[in-house]
Amino acid sequence: MRFSMMLAGWLALTPLGAMAQDAEAGQRVFNQCRACHTINQGGRNGVGPNLHGVLDRAAGAVEGFRYSAPMRERAASGLAWTEENLIAYITDPKSVVPGGSMSYVGLRNPEQRANLLAYLRQATAAAN
Repeated sequence: MRFSMMLAGWLALTPLGAMAQDAEAGQRVFNQCRACHTINQGGRNGVGPNLHGVLDRAAGAVEGFRYSAPMRERAASGLAWTEENLIAYITDPKSVVPGGSMSYVGLRNPEQRANLLAYLRQATAAAN
């Protein structure tokens, strides 16, 4: 319930459509993610799963990646990486998947989050 309330409050204050989204700037933000993730279609998993096609994908769905038990539980309960859920996770991973293994503390800057989503969309579309 806490997550739903936080997400609703965030969406009311910062709708995605109201933010300028710059995929090139998002690629620079993604450089923080590269230590653990790849984004190439068919790319390898690293410490974290490959993120190609992450938008609108069910959580915990990358073949061959060993997800934490809390992430598997959230996935079993229907978590999908909609833009809203992914933004919440990027902002504060532990609020979305308490006890999860992602060590990243979160991206607090809303403009950087919007740019990162633009890059994730573009990188996936370019390969399809």
